[in-house]
Amino acid sequence: MSQPLLKMAPQPIGDPVAEVHFSIRAIGRDAWNACFPNEVEDYDCLLAIEEAGLEGFEWRYITITEGGRVSAAMPAFLCLYALDTTLDEGFLRRSVRRLQRRFPGFLKLRLACVGSPCTETGAIGFHPELSGEHRRRLLTEMLSFFDQVAATERCGLIGLKDIPEQVSAEFGDLLAARGYAAIGGLPTAWLDIDFKTIDEYLCRLSSGTRKDMRRKMKAAGQVRVEIRTDFGEFLPEVMALYRDTRNRSELQFEELTSAYFQGVLDRMSGRSFCAFYFVGSKLLAANLILHDERVAIDKFFCMDGDKGRPYNLYFLSWFTNLRYCLDNGLSRYQSGQANYENKLRLGSKLTANAMYFRHRNPLLQGLLRLVSPLFAADEAGA
Repeated sequence: MSQPLLKMAPQPIGDPVAEVHFSIRAIGRDAWNACFPNEVEDYDCLLAIEEAGLEGFEWRYITITEGGRVSAAMPAFLCLYALDTTLDEGFLRRSVRRLQRRFPGFLKLRLACVGSPCTETGAIGFHPELSGEHRRRLLTEMLSFFDQVAATERCGLIGLKDIPEQVSAEFGDLLAARGYAAIGGLPTAWLDIDFKTIDEYLCRLSSGTRKDMRRKMKAAGQVRVEIRTDFGEFLPEVMALYRDTRNRSELQFEELTSAYFQGVLDRMSGRSFCAFYFVGSKLLAANLILHDERVAIDKFFCMDGDKGRPYNLYFLSWFTNLRYCLDNGLSRYQSGQANYENKLRLGSKLTANAMYFRHRNPLLQGLLRLVSPLFAADEAGA
């Protein structure tokens, strides 16, 4: 079990005590999950991320304990963050890269950030017995303490990543009062499974989309789908598909490892699976899914870009996942933060996310506020 890096000065018994830990193991599954009762990406998922060996990231976990009970918690990470990460491909990003070849540290700041680079949204958890005003007090305590952590870790930039709109509605004024600026993040796409059959679902789509989907599904007869709870001998092939898919993406932050993929399936046994898509004996795509009794989260769809596209594997995976939700009584399919045009065509709705940032240097914070619109995540197609 790791020891706290920092700890607030001793308080009277019953007063909140804030701590930061190097490992989520120091907190424990039950105590952590009690603060995140409806979170699919829970303790086990975060432990798998922690153990995945992601290059360039350090993990921290902030808790506030009252009377021996963890009342509030949030994951966090430290990294060297390139401000151009969310820039679109174009003249500005190419110019930044040319400068970075000569000056490697240009537009890179050491960041202490609430959330995780690998989860769908930034999680701030509270024990369900707490009132709204109590939650605000504890979040204020956690943010003040996180400032100390950032200073100790020599992080000038402090952030909160992918905060959902409902959390911003509750705490946005509190964050603004502490000097945080907000910029738009990539929204989360989701589809309620409030239909009983795939045919009923198709009837809700536009006639053009319905016709297009039925045409695309004609290739399904050439594809073999396997639902697996381990990667086995296919793990190297899955990683090759992942790298191929990642290299086609404009937005690149973390780079996942084989230990991440296998670790998620191992740690989240019974709550995760991977769908494999074969043509003949060749694995052309893999789709990692996390779920609980209510929600399925499509984490990563990895495909051979050249060989997989003729079989419409992205769309085949969509319908595979909807059938899984129907067969297992799940009520929502959450499909992540990319490819919005197709997801909207297929009936998804979007929930906005925001990124909050503050630099400990007031002059740099003013400059970052000025240029932040350039670095907001592009929501084109949303």
